[in-house]
Amino acid sequence: MVSALIPLCNKSFSHQSSLLTHQRLHSGERPYTCDVCNKAFNKHSGLITHQCTQSSLLTHQHLHSGERPYTCDVCNKAFDKHSGLITHQRTHRDECPYVCEVCNKAFKHQGLLIKHRSIHSGERPYICELCSKTFSCPKYLITHQRTHSDERPYTCDVCNKAFSNKSGLIKHKHVHSGERPFSCEVCNKAFSDKSSLIKHERVHSGERPFCCEVCNKAFSDKSSLIKHERIHSGERPCACAVCNKAFIQKINLVRHQHIHSGEYPYTCEVCKKAFSDKSTLKKHESMHSG
Repeated sequence: MVSALIPLCNKSFSHQSSLLTHQRLHSGERPYTCDVCNKAFNKHSGLITHQCTQSSLLTHQHLHSGERPYTCDVCNKAFDKHSGLITHQRTHRDECPYVCEVCNKAFKHQGLLIKHRSIHSGERPYICELCSKTFSCPKYLITHQRTHSDERPYTCDVCNKAFSNKSGLIKHKHVHSGERPFSCEVCNKAFSDKSSLIKHERVHSGERPFCCEVCNKAFSDKSSLIKHERIHSGERPCACAVCNKAFIQKINLVRHQHIHSGEYPYTCEVCKKAFSDKSTLKKHESMHSG
């Protein structure tokens, strides 16, 4: 290749295209223009980088504005980014292009496959610096860290209830809409989220895939196993901010807090007697029903 020399700075290049690109530094020529904001660049690669950055910025701005410009032409569900729409559209086509090479389980997008692979490898490389709990993917670690900071960045636009993760907000919104898009094929019972459907289906199948390593007791869902394991470990992570009394489960803490607040949010429709927790109300209502 022949070296090309520039009279202005004596810099040499082995390719004519590299010489032309460099000469634009001297001439100020910027032939590549963004069709969104009209910003110009002297190299095509600069324009591509800018467009990618701009796309990421627009996607991020949709989080604040609530804008969802990408709409499914089948069910009209809207998304804040194009990749979300593409993944969603696979639910209509039942397309699962990402397949686990160990067990052949298929997934609609690559992120789910990556998470799934950790089941086989047992790898949990993401560690919480505060409590040393480990996770298989960074998303789970970030969500977990919010339990220490009490950060809840996802807020319901109807009632302002806040959540530590987006999936919790999505599930909650079904409370307002009444939507239950996930139905059991056995009994037709409908659920607002897929994880609740999966748990319910185990009632029919009898499957209990989560097993305690200490006593071998098996559970149909992971959260029940985690609560059970605290019996063995003595862990009581849910502490009252008023008296420091600690509990294994958050629901027990909530019931306890009613002692301090004097709140009795559950009322019997028959005799109007009020109770601090739902289970006590149900026991009471059974007296009326006989």
